[in-house]
Amino acid sequence: MLIVLTGIDGSGKSTAAHALASDARAEGKNVLLLNNHAGRRSMSVLGERLGIRWPHRLSDAVETTLRVANVLASHCRASRFDGLVVMDRHLYCQLALRTAKGLPRGRALPWLLSRLPAPDAVVHLDVEPALAHQRIMARGTDTETLADLVALRDAYRSLPEYQFFLKLDADCPPEVMVDSLKRMVHAETAVAA
Repeated sequence: MLIVLTGIDGSGKSTAAHALASDARAEGKNVLLLNNHAGRRSMSVLGERLGIRWPHRLSDAVETTLRVANVLASHCRASRFDGLVVMDRHLYCQLALRTAKGLPRGRALPWLLSRLPAPDAVVHLDVEPALAHQRIMARGTDTETLADLVALRDAYRSLPEYQFFLKLDADCPPEVMVDSLKRMVHAETAVAA
C-alpha cells in the first residue's frame, strides 16, 4: 500500500510520516518511509544567509529537478517492497509550488504523474497558514513568509488532483493529528484488503 503525504510547510508532514511508520513497525508490519524533498529548506537557509531571494524560475528548476529525481528513486524502491510505503511529499507538492510562484503547471510533471503508480491514498495535512508559520519559526531551521504559506495553501486547493486527496485537519496538536492519520490509514488499508 502506498500512502503519500502532502501539505504546506509547517503542516507536520515529516512528523506524521515518521510516527505512522513507527506505529506500523510496532505492529509488526513491513514499512518503507521515503522522503521526496526538493531542497527548499537548504535554498531558503542559503538565500537568507546571502541576503537574497532566489528568482522563481531558478528555484523552481533546482527544486523540480531534485524532487523528480527523489520521486523516481522512491518509486523504484517502492516497486520492490512488500508492505506499507509512506512517501513524505510527491510531485503534487512541486505542482503546488509552481502554482504558488505563478508558474504554469507545464506538461512534464503532469505527464510523469500520470505514468507513475497511483498512490492508494494522498493524505493532505490541512493547516492554517498562521499556525504553520508559528511552527516554522519555532523550529528555527528555515523561514517562510506568511504570504508564501497562504499562496501555497491556495495553490494546493487549486490543483485538479486536490479533489481526490483525503483531507486531514492538522491544526490540532501533533499527537492528535498523528492519531487521526493512523485511523485514516487503517481505514484505507481495510478498504484495500
